[in-house]
Amino acid sequence: MSSAPTTHVETVDFVMLYIVGISVVLLLGITATMIYFVFKYHRKKGHQPVDIHGNFWLELIWIAIPTILVLSMFYFGYTGFREIRDIPSNAFKVKVEAMMWKFTFKYENGKQTDTLYVPIDTPIHLEMKSVDVNHAFYIPAFRIKEDVLNSQVTNLYFKPEKLGMYDVACAEYCGLKHSMMYTAVKVLPKTDFDTWYAVKPVETITK
Repeated sequence: MSSAPTTHVETVDFVMLYIVGISVVLLLGITATMIYFVFKYHRKKGHQPVDIHGNFWLELIWIAIPTILVLSMFYFGYTGFREIRDIPSNAFKVKVEAMMWKFTFKYENGKQTDTLYVPIDTPIHLEMKSVDVNHAFYIPAFRIKEDVLNSQVTNLYFKPEKLGMYDVACAEYCGLKHSMMYTAVKVLPKTDFDTWYAVKPVETITK
């Protein structure tokens, strides 16, 4: 079983490592080639470099390889993007209201909290909107972030797979106390969440 809090973490981390790996290989390859040419074509050795003109295979290689690398990075990145855009029809919906400088979570049974409580192994659909300036809902441990706008509703999806409490931050500068706009998402066992969810809204206790 994965130790990551969501499968999306593995997807994002893989894409990051893939891009970094390609970058390191290119860096080492280019550096080694530069060093090789420095010694091979050193003036004291008398080697005279010759320009290459019209080499079909070289031109094909330096066009094809970068194109394949860029397309592969796009493919893996887009795959990860689709994971948080394809929201299942049975997802548990929570409305998120952002304002300077806090998040409020509104459940369909009338509960309102300043901490996001969700059941483990359950698709979660966040329907988000700001009541003032633009914000951004960011859960670093889940590798997900989405703008929260005043002008329209934005959506975010995740499926928590590990119990615990994870930081939630605003990732869009929204005013003087932007750095204080922190809360958390608490992933509970389903039975514990059901018990918490069944409590009447007036008895809701946050954090």
